[in-house]
Amino acid sequence: MAGPLAHLKVLDLSRILAGPWAGQVFADFGAEVIKVERPERGDDTRHWGPPYLKDAAGNDTADAAYYLSANRGKKSVTVDITTEAGQDLIKKMAARCDILLENYKVGGLKKYGLDYDSIKAINPGVIYCSITGFGQTGPYKNRAGYDAMIQGMGGLMSVTGVPEGQPGAGPQKVGVAVADLMTGMYAVSSVLAAVVHRQQTGVGQHIDLALLDTQVAWLANQAQNYLTSGKSPARQGTGHPNIVPYQAVPSQDGYFMLAVGNDDQFRRFCKIAGIEPLAENPAYASNSSRVMARDELIPQIENATRQQNSTWWLEKLSDAHVPCGPINTLEEVFADPQVQARGMVVEQEHPQAGKVKTVRNPVIFSESALDYQQAPPVLGEHTEEVLRDLLGQDEAQINQLRRNGVV
Repeated sequence: MAGPLAHLKVLDLSRILAGPWAGQVFADFGAEVIKVERPERGDDTRHWGPPYLKDAAGNDTADAAYYLSANRGKKSVTVDITTEAGQDLIKKMAARCDILLENYKVGGLKKYGLDYDSIKAINPGVIYCSITGFGQTGPYKNRAGYDAMIQGMGGLMSVTGVPEGQPGAGPQKVGVAVADLMTGMYAVSSVLAAVVHRQQTGVGQHIDLALLDTQVAWLANQAQNYLTSGKSPARQGTGHPNIVPYQAVPSQDGYFMLAVGNDDQFRRFCKIAGIEPLAENPAYASNSSRVMARDELIPQIENATRQQNSTWWLEKLSDAHVPCGPINTLEEVFADPQVQARGMVVEQEHPQAGKVKTVRNPVIFSESALDYQQAPPVLGEHTEEVLRDLLGQDEAQINQLRRNGVV
């Protein structure tokens, strides 16, 4: 394995997105990640389609695109953890791994003897990360938690969407499962912090990570705006609560994103737009005054931006170092020369599709280059390999496990 985490082994008992996203980052960074799935069915997201991955003949495989997005680089092992033999296999794997990821409901693994205390007893140095909707404590700890409901409960939908009183007003969910994804990223950072702690002390630990906690934490400036002012922020559409103008604006042929970050940029924008008096007007000259006068300023800016097409604006503003950008479809994103130059799409060998494309991890290391050899695995693709190489099972033992429906 290549990458800075090639010395680590991760046992991934998680499903859906938050845990698998963390597992994929570990795999990208070089760790050996063993994904444990239910026999026959596997991770729920394998079936969350269409679209599905096509095989070499152009027919749908059993794996949805959703699953492919979060499981690159892993080894898939099927184990029925409801059986004693299956539980024994998981314990043996956990004894040989550095990290265990799971997202079962609170107490859900205890009945199988796979909870933190049970695993710690056989592997005191294990770093055991539990991801749940609401955490291991509190009045909601036994509730199920899913991304969309967490976006609502955690305040994100209250600041996302068209402002009240305008056409289309109302709460909006973000277009990707950001609560899950951010929880996965917090899982990565917290686990790596625990790895450093273990290196210093020799002691492993349990990490309690909740989707709701994560959503509240990454409200960032919006949360701080409320804590500072005592006033709940309102929806601003594509606008920014603390910077003006910083939003999508109309052009002659569509929209583009205008992101004026300081007063100098605002003056340069006004000069290009032919509205220089606005920059000299005390009511708009500073960012704080523009935020206060948002409702009267934005219509004047929009009237100016409608006079030219988006390409004209992007060229003129970029030349003047005024931040701006197009609002791309995904087709346009992956056709963008910068995205292509950065190699954001990787292609890997796949046992059914021949080739499969996935999105590259955005991190580039100067001294420990990442290697994307292992495509998202088909269900149970590595069961025999892991049982043989990690656990020392021979062919007869593996065949017996198969006959008994354990793997």
